[in-house]
Amino acid sequence: MRKKVILGMSGGVDSSVAAALLKRQGYEVIGVTLVLLPRDLDGERADACCGAQAVEDARAVCDQLDIRFHAANRREKFRTGVIDYFCDEYVGGRTPNPCVVCNRDIKFPELLRLAQILDADCVATGHYARIDRGESGQFRLLKGIDETKDQSYFLFTLTQAMLAKIIFPLGEMTKEEVRRLAGEMGLKVHGKPESQEVCFVAENRYDSFLKKWIPEKLQLGPIYDTAGRQIGQHKGIPLYTIGQRRGMGIAHKKPLYVLSIDAENNGIVAGPDEELLKIELAAGEAAWVSGESPSKPLESDVKIRYNHPGAKAVVTPLEDGRVKLVFEKPERAITPGQAAVFYRGETILGGAWIESSS
Repeated sequence: MRKKVILGMSGGVDSSVAAALLKRQGYEVIGVTLVLLPRDLDGERADACCGAQAVEDARAVCDQLDIRFHAANRREKFRTGVIDYFCDEYVGGRTPNPCVVCNRDIKFPELLRLAQILDADCVATGHYARIDRGESGQFRLLKGIDETKDQSYFLFTLTQAMLAKIIFPLGEMTKEEVRRLAGEMGLKVHGKPESQEVCFVAENRYDSFLKKWIPEKLQLGPIYDTAGRQIGQHKGIPLYTIGQRRGMGIAHKKPLYVLSIDAENNGIVAGPDEELLKIELAAGEAAWVSGESPSKPLESDVKIRYNHPGAKAVVTPLEDGRVKLVFEKPERAITPGQAAVFYRGETILGGAWIESSS
């Protein structure tokens, strides 16, 4: 009897090729697009992975491949679980990572729930990552082989129970290979541009999005230098992030960057670039792929944001799911709200949410 797989489809090249590959491998494939974008967004991006165009493109590919297709409306969950979180983090002076949160709280839980309802054996997505089973029998989450497209950073919250039910068909492929296959297979979306940045922010204009969704939270406030002197005025805490230079509006002999954000007192501290270098961070809500927190400090390569190259650090588990990281060399612009993800070689050990740095 053929295994049945629920495939999360975005209407893009990656999930479409994943669908074709899974069918070629003998699976009974059911394509599912989670419709997530609220109807009242100010313009929906054509490349968004979860909107109306995504549904139509995914449906067309499923028709072409002769596989079943479902669209599942999860707009309200997305609004409260991702968009509200996104805004709240900026209001709190932190920089959110909505893709990690969406994967953790919506995409994978919803796909796995639908797999149970539809009596499927597993779920799959077009992520560039890999899963294998180590000698101990535990599942391991690994980087995709294409370093330029690896998406394992966004998946560190996946649990052992989830990994047991997930397939990543593209993990052993490069983006170039996937795009070429799409053309050879004649898939309708083979020339579709890649989705970039946050799916619900039109034209990647975070400032415009926040001005529409939380205008009442954009209160003017002081910008201070590191000696506590007011040197300017900001346009609202949510419009700034650690390391930002643009939008400061301050004439100074040296470029100034956001060094810290005090949301409680509506203030920002700005200073020279070298002040952004920190060697230690504290993080909370640690998630370990193995399901168990290490009993002692461990050496790891750590990414403090998706496009960070990674840096050597000692990760020390603390109480209440918190960790302390001490880097081998100072790192620039360690940003509260972002995820610090721990690697050992190509294996993802886990990650945690950055709270502070020093």
